[in-house]
Amino acid sequence: MTVEDREITLSLLSAVHSNSNVTQRSVAKELDVALGLANAYLKRCVKKGLIKVQQAPANRYAYYLTPQGFVEKTRLTSEYLTQGFQFFRHARNQCTDIFETCAEMGWNRVALHGLTNVAEIAVLCSANCSVEIIGIVDHTSLIDSYSGSPIVNTVLDLQEFDAVLITDLGDPQSSYDTLINLLPADRVLVPAILNVEINGKFQGNKT
Repeated sequence: MTVEDREITLSLLSAVHSNSNVTQRSVAKELDVALGLANAYLKRCVKKGLIKVQQAPANRYAYYLTPQGFVEKTRLTSEYLTQGFQFFRHARNQCTDIFETCAEMGWNRVALHGLTNVAEIAVLCSANCSVEIIGIVDHTSLIDSYSGSPIVNTVLDLQEFDAVLITDLGDPQSSYDTLINLLPADRVLVPAILNVEINGKFQGNKT
């Protein structure tokens, strides 16, 4: 089962658990997927014995989680949370290692590229290192500052800085490729968890 399969299945089971009167259309809207895809996942869950369907008045159907469905929902929830904690741990360790290296190099003013969960983790990590987050680059942000750091549209809008840490989750590779054309490559820092290709090699998800 892929990550997308797990997320959709968990969301579907949670939606049915919360409201047995859900419809295929309401499920599709809640999961933000096409109606046909929502129907396919419903049928798959029914076939696996996770969801039971009963005829309801006015030619409608009621959906219920089976005991097996409750077990699967619990399992997927636990798996999802575990992955979330693993992501946080990896990102925290890698950001801390990068900032400690920055401190050793005398690079005390670091900018972030991307206002994401990784950026939030980086801000927390910087508080324990001799590093100041002087700004965050994110042209899609609807706010103009985060945790005391200004948010700007491009790296050119930043004040003086020593290095940039990529925290973009949408397309970190594109961010890296753009930044190394503007800055010395050694000043563009990337957590391994983002799996960016550098010098022809992918970093991979290191702890």
